[in-house]
Amino acid sequence: MRFAISALLAVSAMLAPFSAMAQSADATGLIDEISTAEQTIKLDDGKVYQTPAEFNFDGLDKDVEVVIFYTVVDGKRMINDLELVQ
Repeated sequence: MRFAISALLAVSAMLAPFSAMAQSADATGLIDEISTAEQTIKLDDGKVYQTPAEFNFDGLDKDVEVVIFYTVVDGKRMINDLELVQ
């Protein structure tokens, strides 16, 4: 029984960093730059967000306020969802 508990704790300790890396966050700001070629959106705070391949850029322009929901993957901020602030 002690071995089973020790093994379970060891496995959960090894997997803990992966769950921390997969957490999502959000950012609010004005769009500073849009690059359809690079599939990126840059906000007025200077941070760049990578869009999904099938992302629709319609309705997005410079100085439009947005809320971006993203996940950091391999050091890049990958957009999960984007909402216009009205």
